[in-house]
Amino acid sequence: LDPAINERPRLVWVESPTNPTLKITDIAKVCEIAHRHNLIVVIDNTFMTPYFQNPLELGADVVVHSVTKYLNGHSDVCMGAVITSNEEIHTKIRFQQFAAGSVPSPFDCFMVLRGTKTLHLRMQRHQENAMAVAEFLSSHPKVDKVIYPGLASHPQHELAKRQARGFGGMVTVCLKGDLKEARVFMENLKIFALAESLGGVESLANHPEQMTHASVPAERRKVLGITGSMVRLSVGVESVTDLVADLEQALSKL
Repeated sequence: LDPAINERPRLVWVESPTNPTLKITDIAKVCEIAHRHNLIVVIDNTFMTPYFQNPLELGADVVVHSVTKYLNGHSDVCMGAVITSNEEIHTKIRFQQFAAGSVPSPFDCFMVLRGTKTLHLRMQRHQENAMAVAEFLSSHPKVDKVIYPGLASHPQHELAKRQARGFGGMVTVCLKGDLKEARVFMENLKIFALAESLGGVESLANHPEQMTHASVPAERRKVLGITGSMVRLSVGVESVTDLVADLEQALSKL
């Protein structure tokens, strides 16, 4: 972080866990360092939601959410949210809304408020299913690596436990092989739908290299660890028995 601060940024933007590699950032430590340099800290909390993680309590100045994802939870709204406990920042954001009209429709707000009523129930089920899926994939002979903060094998598992109350519903898996194997696997999934989104009640599978992160230069993807064998799973709230069976039958085609 210090070398980046030497380039004199105006704010520090953190996504934790990161998409799609699910790396965890020590939010409190980043805030401590950034605030010494009078920098604003913004945390993208989309993957964790307020149910599992509260960055403002860890020192962040601003939290952003893709409300489209878990907060709405039903894949039928496009919306974002900015939350702050800083009055000066709040005033500037409110003026921007007033001047530019960047506000959601009343019906979209109704839909999201409806979704938040079941957020706690959905996040519990997302996590339960994600843990079961991660444990199943970790023991499968055709899987090279599973990335899920809830697994003890995750290099930042202890940090994840310390700064959050849960681990979320996103699981990233690296298959043995490359793009060919990933394509066969995804083409044979029956319950997991092929889509770039996440956080809805339905389970989704995404290929970051070819889909969400295709615009990232290849060399940068290599540095980030985004490979052809990587598949990102947004684990939904369906029967976990059905989800594991779907993954098992798709892996059997490799």
